[in-house]
Amino acid sequence: MIWAAVLAGSIGCYVAKLVGYLLPPSMLQREDIRRITGLLPVALLAALVAVQTFAEGQSLVIDARVAGLAAAVVALVLRAPFLVVVLVAAVTAALLRAAGWAT
Repeated sequence: MIWAAVLAGSIGCYVAKLVGYLLPPSMLQREDIRRITGLLPVALLAALVAVQTFAEGQSLVIDARVAGLAAAVVALVLRAPFLVVVLVAAVTAALLRAAGWAT
């Protein structure tokens, strides 16, 4: 069953890449298309962060990862460098897990 999903996902990625090569260049130069394709990586990364933060298996979980994410958001609002943002999130989650708030 899992191999069928992997194969279907692989074929879907290949077809999506192929469609990008088959589209006429004039269509790809349109401003609305360029804006959408510029935002797609941001949306995919946000979805990945949400799944990795709030999901464990098939259930919704609120634990130290959420506090780490909140600390990272605060660091971003304060315009901290990316490495500092990652360290703030990791240290926050680690301290809360050490204090006993973990899954």
